[in-house]
Amino acid sequence: MNDQVNRRPRRWPRHRLDVPIRVIIHSATKTSIFPGRGNELNEGGMALTAGVELNPGEEAEIEFTPPYSGSPIRIRVIVRNRTGYQYGIEFLAGSGQEVEQVDHMRSMLRIMSSA
Repeated sequence: MNDQVNRRPRRWPRHRLDVPIRVIIHSATKTSIFPGRGNELNEGGMALTAGVELNPGEEAEIEFTPPYSGSPIRIRVIVRNRTGYQYGIEFLAGSGQEVEQVDHMRSMLRIMSSA
């Protein structure tokens, strides 16, 4: 049996960070907010740790302030993977404002990559 794990190359480089985030879960009857920490960030998503039960495929919102930005962003995400309370999430920019925020964040990450 082959011990190597076949992994696809990443689409974007990862940037280590440590930022506070808020995970926002909407249900039919209420909205719940959970604190967390963003651990890694790239153009398509984030790795985060939060004390909330989410499963792959579930959607939520996150709110955080990207590096080198004074303005927080709030964006819909989908959970792509989970290990304990560590999650890999993908950004789901749907609205015009979300697309604009993600584009701005991507520009900042490209600057960080070239520095």
